[in-house]
Order: sequence, then structure tokens, then C-alpha cells
Amino acid sequence: MIFENTFKKFLEVKELFKNLVQDDKGVEEIFKILEKPQREIKVFLPLKRENGEVEIFEGYRIQHNNFLGPYKGGIRYFPEVNEDEIKTLAFLMTIKCALAGLPLGGAKGGIKVDPKTLSEKELEELSREYVRKIYDFIGPDKDVPAPDVNTNSKIMDWMVDEYLKILKSDDKKLKATFTGKSVENDGSEGREEATGKGGEIILERFIEKMNLQKPLRVAIQGFGNVGYNLAKFLYQKGYKLVALSDSKGGIYSEEGFNPELVMECKKEKGMISGCYCIGSVCDINLGKDISNEELLELDVDILIPSALENVITKENANKVKAKIILEMANNPLTEEADKILDEKGVVIIPDILANSGGVIVSYFEMLQNLNDEKWSKEKVFEELEKYLSRAFDEVWEIKEKLNLSLRKASFIVALKRIYEKLKKN
Repeated sequence: MIFENTFKKFLEVKELFKNLVQDDKGVEEIFKILEKPQREIKVFLPLKRENGEVEIFEGYRIQHNNFLGPYKGGIRYFPEVNEDEIKTLAFLMTIKCALAGLPLGGAKGGIKVDPKTLSEKELEELSREYVRKIYDFIGPDKDVPAPDVNTNSKIMDWMVDEYLKILKSDDKKLKATFTGKSVENDGSEGREEATGKGGEIILERFIEKMNLQKPLRVAIQGFGNVGYNLAKFLYQKGYKLVALSDSKGGIYSEEGFNPELVMECKKEKGMISGCYCIGSVCDINLGKDISNEELLELDVDILIPSALENVITKENANKVKAKIILEMANNPLTEEADKILDEKGVVIIPDILANSGGVIVSYFEMLQNLNDEKWSKEKVFEELEKYLSRAFDEVWEIKEKLNLSLRKASFIVALKRIYEKLKKN
């Protein structure tokens, strides 16, 4: 159902795109092709637990489309991982890479597991087993995985090590098979912060276009890698972070939080609750605890869902009071919620544009590995700004010209790239 609903959003631009390119047959063909992944890989991963028992885990790698280049997409470890979710995210990666102007297609992978229930040794073995099951289908010119929910540079390092062992190779270029590796293992400077940095770049471009004045009040749901780094960059740019949350709950204060101090507090306590850090001080009297549901309904200027998909639905969309939603999670709005909010006049900056910083810097990591280069963080962020500014300007031009939402304009820009590539072949 998730894929079906996501694809419905995409279908809304079909007739419009036909009119733009004056090619009914060609556009029908593209939509028919994009509705199905090119390959779906399902694997079963045996893991001998430290108590001696063998447990079988389910894993996926879905390769949606490679018209523009090798498949590209993260691997997530999550108890609710399923084929429908992974297929949806693989499709969104195809669109995201096309929109960003990258020579890459879309894929996604996942293992149905709660990594918190595994020891580090078990986690490493499961990660290596996943590579053993899919190695035939990946490579710098085939499919390039990366981190996603509950995976990180350490897991990518294990995976690339296993891949090189299987191939019995020490060819440094093959390290480009995985991105999001640790910097010491030929990962890219700035990769950890890339998605958050990209969100800040896109939001700043939007604020500039709309002539909005700071300080703008922001609520961020999700304080993992993406949410934290975005919060840090926005704080530095003068936004007021009045609400933050993690999976266990959230915090609120009209004074606005200092995210770096909040993160220090969270690391000490294991949760964000009670971490009321404002300016240079953390004090239990400076804020109050709120739930994740309450955070979504706060009266703020900008709401940023940066955790999991489908958090805003037809049930709570009417309670959303924010004027702008920056989608940093993949697919955080259901199709019904998208329509409700659009009708209310809420501006939605879509995930395929807002959170594409990660995949763009992953592409830079591939280039560095393939060309035996090492870029500075400054160069990485400079190049990231170029790619995102170009994509934003193209989307804005289509939005203004055709009077569309940013999501529909983003779909049009991505479609145009895929369509032109197909026409050449």
C-alpha cells in the first residue's frame, strides 16, 4: 500500500508532463516502466547468536531503475522492514537522483531486525552475511549501497571489507561499492552531516525566495544523524529551535534550544527528555516534555519530520499548524495528508529535494574512491551547494511557470531527466 500511495502522488503529474513534452506514448511508457522495480532480491540470513541458537533474518535489496546510472540507495536495519516499504524507498531514490542531476539510479535495502537486540559481534556477522548474499548484484558500476536508518559508517566498513574479501581484491576503486564509510576507510569528509547540511541549503534558498525574516520558529521530529545535524546548522543560521524529539519523546521551550548542548545531555541520559539546554545552560526549569504527536501539532513557522515515514496522516494533518514543512524523513506524509495540507495552504518542501544532500555527497565519495582523491569538507559542502542550488532553481522555475506545488515541480524536473535519457537510447 505504501508504494501504491506514493506512486499515486507521482501519477498526478502524468497528464501535465504529456502536455509539456507533447509525447503521449513516450510518457505512458515511462510511467509503466517506473511502476515496477527492475529487480527485487529477497534473502534469508542465518545468524548464530552468542547463546548458540541460530536465528534467520529476512533481508531485501530492491533495484528500482538504472536508466541514469548504477543503482544507489541505503540499507536500513529496522523491525518493520518489508518489501513494500523498501520498494517505495527505491522508487524515491530513482526520482531523487534524477532530480539532483546525478548519473545514478535508485535502489534500497534492508534487514528486518532491531539492531539494539544484537551484540556488536552479532551485528557485524549479520552485516557481513548480508553482503555474502547480495555481492553478485553490487559494485561501483552496478549498485552502490550506503547507510540508512540504524546503519552507520562502522557497518559500511564491515560490509566493504567483506565485499573485498569475497572478491579477493585489494583494488581501492572497489571501495566505491559502498558509500558512507568512515573517513579513515576512504569515506568522504562531510558525509555524516551531508543530509542535514543539504536540508539547511534548501531551506535557506526557500526562505530567500519568500523574503521571510528570521528568527523563524522550528520544530524537528527526530534527533538522529539527520535531525541533529540539521538542527545544528539551522541554529548557527539564526533559526529558533523551539521543539526537538527522539523516539522516546520531545522537549519544548519558546526560548529555543542549543542543539549541541541538547545532544551532549542526550548522550549522558540516553534520551532527549529533560534536556532543556538554552544558550550555554541546561536547566530543568527551562522547558517542558512533549510527545512526538504533540510536536507535529505545534504552532510553529517550520515543521521538520526527520525520523520515519508516514508520521503525518489524514488523522492528524488538520491539526498541523506549521506554515512550512521541510520533509527530511523519506515519505513522512501520506497521500491523504499531502492533499489536506496542500489545500490548507501549507508549503511542503518535498523529501526528494530536501533530503538529497546524503546521496549527492555519496556520489562525491564514489568519485573520490574511483579517482583516488581526497576532498576537504569545505570542497564537499561547496560542491553540494552547487548541486542543490541548481536543482532548487530548476524546481522553482517549473513551480512558478506552471503554478504547481514544489513536490509536483520536483517530479517534473526528475521526469524530464529520465525522459531525455530514454529518448537518447
